[in-house]
Amino acid sequence: MASFLSKIFSAFSGSSAGKERQAAACEPQLHGDCRIFAEPIREGSQFRLAGRIEKDVDGRVLTRSFIRADLFSGQDEALEFTFRKARQIIDQNGPSLFADGEASRTV
Repeated sequence: MASFLSKIFSAFSGSSAGKERQAAACEPQLHGDCRIFAEPIREGSQFRLAGRIEKDVDGRVLTRSFIRADLFSGQDEALEFTFRKARQIIDQNGPSLFADGEASRTV
């Protein structure tokens, strides 16, 4: 009964169409000199591939976020593919991924 009431309350509390960020239940992974954080987004009973890549440059932390169209039925699978996609982004872009020096942007 309580979960039913909380669903009704969340429908009127301004949540964006039932989408909510799902906190990743794992540690970041390293790939080269970058840290990868998997942050899948819960959408109903599925998880959208999303994450961020961080790199320390001249004493600053630069962040590149990404969200993809891929949906997965389980969080573990979404985490696995998020790490895989982040490694691909790093490998394909090389040094140019952080070359603009912006503190944060979406890739």
